[in-house]
Amino acid sequence: MEISLENLTNIVSRYNLFNLEKIQKAYEYAKLKHAGQYRESGEEYITHPLAVAIILARLNADTDTICAGLLHDVIEDTNTTKEDIAAEFGESVATLVMGVTNLTRASFNSKISSNNANLRKLILGMNKDVRILIIKLADRLHNMMTLQYKKNLEKQQMKAMETLSIYVPIAEALGLYKVKCDLEDKCFMFLKPNEYEKYTDIRNRYQESTRNLVAEVTSRINEVLLANDIPNTIKFRLQNVYGIFKSLMLRESLEDIHDFLAFKIILDDIDACYLSLRHVHETFKPLTQYFKDYISLPKQNHYQALHTTVIGPESKIFQMQLKTASMEKVALYGITDFWHGDEDVGAKEMQASLKENYHFYKAVLEINKLASSNQEFVELMKDEVFAEKIHVFTKDGVLIDDLAKGATALDFAYRIHSDIGDSMVAALVNGKSVNYDYELKDGDTIRIITDFNADGPTKEWLSMAKTARAHKKIREFLNKQKRNGQKLTRSP
Repeated sequence: MEISLENLTNIVSRYNLFNLEKIQKAYEYAKLKHAGQYRESGEEYITHPLAVAIILARLNADTDTICAGLLHDVIEDTNTTKEDIAAEFGESVATLVMGVTNLTRASFNSKISSNNANLRKLILGMNKDVRILIIKLADRLHNMMTLQYKKNLEKQQMKAMETLSIYVPIAEALGLYKVKCDLEDKCFMFLKPNEYEKYTDIRNRYQESTRNLVAEVTSRINEVLLANDIPNTIKFRLQNVYGIFKSLMLRESLEDIHDFLAFKIILDDIDACYLSLRHVHETFKPLTQYFKDYISLPKQNHYQALHTTVIGPESKIFQMQLKTASMEKVALYGITDFWHGDEDVGAKEMQASLKENYHFYKAVLEINKLASSNQEFVELMKDEVFAEKIHVFTKDGVLIDDLAKGATALDFAYRIHSDIGDSMVAALVNGKSVNYDYELKDGDTIRIITDFNADGPTKEWLSMAKTARAHKKIREFLNKQKRNGQKLTRSP
């Protein structure tokens, strides 16, 4: 990445010609404030905020976000105040910079306590403005790109582990696929350098060896679709290095990774996606167990597409992703796709969408209520919000896709409503009776039988529930029962 003001202005000028003067002013201000400060690489410190601003500009960030990227360290590392920034660049920029600024470490009794407090502050900062999280992701990405200059290997690994457990899931939750993959690969490089080199080489060799295959499949699909009057654009991608590593942990060879090779078929509208699926299946034999309809049931980060895995030439398996152009933009840019509109309203629409449509936002607020300390907040984020999810259904066919893997039938009951959990007397999964501690699996349909005259939770329920939500509700019931000194009664 070329780190220069000229490169930044060139990128910004592709989509915003009206605020380059303000961005240049922010650069000069940050350069002056950081004068005499150097990074561990020996470079002037200004190279870091400039790189962060370039990463943001590649996402088509608005002017205030880019200015905040340039200024994100001036409060923490210099004598500059929020009021100073507000006076020079406006309240919006000052709020973004304060959102990214760490709390004073002197206020805490250990570095761990300080880190947990700062993580909680940062994540909750999206309640004010989600751009705070996006700036921090750009900041962390550049820090990972230059982590080799941190000579302490233990600190390198700690930073990589924190990034993998916290920042990668945040990027995924916001739909920032490119940022997520870049962070994953950088973490992998420092955590397992030998494996990183091995799988990078595997990926590169496979990409070279499949050039003819990619050309043949692209040509065949394009011809079939055009013959049926379906305009299309076809792109190709390979899994990132860390993704290959994770996949091969569960499989014997690259040939068994069904989504290692993927063709993205960009179409005019949703009808064309479903119609093209038929033609793809007529051309290549589908492996139906891998089919996913993310158009009807989008992912939590709003990703949409039809995914089908097929057997192609040379008996190789690969994935086809059928989507519209707008779906592809969301796939690439996630929530930042709103920046592709009017700069004045993009940030407002982004924030409104976060609060109304993103489960990640609602889950964070709930975890914040459940957590009694900063440490517990961070642990619950890792264990529940960022954990691998299962997809299950209510008896009425409503999809529940926010339960962490390992959740039980009892957790499901409390996920629906605390009264359902408290009055639960039986659970049916796929029509069969199961124990309360039955571990749910993808695709299960669950029916909870209730009786409002039942005795309700007991201490044993705590060992059968796995989620923080269920534990809290069970404890609340037991504590209330203890205070009353008698069995609780509930009204249906």
